[in-house]
Amino acid sequence: MFVIAGLGNPEKKYFGTRHNVGFATIDALSDKYGIELTETKFKAAFGKGRIGNERVILVKPLTYMNLSGEAIRPICDYFKVDTKEELIVISDDVELDAGNIRVRPKGSAGGHNGLKNIIAQLGHSEFKRVRVGVGKKPKEYDMVDWVLGHFEGEDQVSIKEGIDLALGAVVEIMDNGVDSAMNKFNGKK
Repeated sequence: MFVIAGLGNPEKKYFGTRHNVGFATIDALSDKYGIELTETKFKAAFGKGRIGNERVILVKPLTYMNLSGEAIRPICDYFKVDTKEELIVISDDVELDAGNIRVRPKGSAGGHNGLKNIIAQLGHSEFKRVRVGVGKKPKEYDMVDWVLGHFEGEDQVSIKEGIDLALGAVVEIMDNGVDSAMNKFNGKK
């Protein structure tokens, strides 16, 4: 069983922002595979279903971004998921151009507070990640304003393509492993 968690902020005003790309990817997985997030427990909205032959739990933490681990760890504990093998976290990345993705088997938080909190809650950083590029912050922007801003112009098209790539990467991780997903999807747009 895999837990697939997308990071974001739960309030409606954050819908469609750069920081909520993880939530948007979970919504896309939910739509594509008919897995409704109807349960609310462990500070999260989640739904159980299947993607191909794999049983999955799609998760959207109902904490704010900076406390994402407070939702993800209890779900993984309750369902006895091996977080080093069966947890995939989807987040935004301001170091990647909008629509590009980067798959990693583990790593640091890279300055992302949601990932920092997950690492702190789990006690390790060895979980799989799919990072979706939301574009580099222009010099005139404050980082908070940038990540809580909405996509404009070409970035609106690019981010939809990035979410589609992220879906493919998640399925590839489950079917053929993280190395295969990195080979197929890193650097693609």
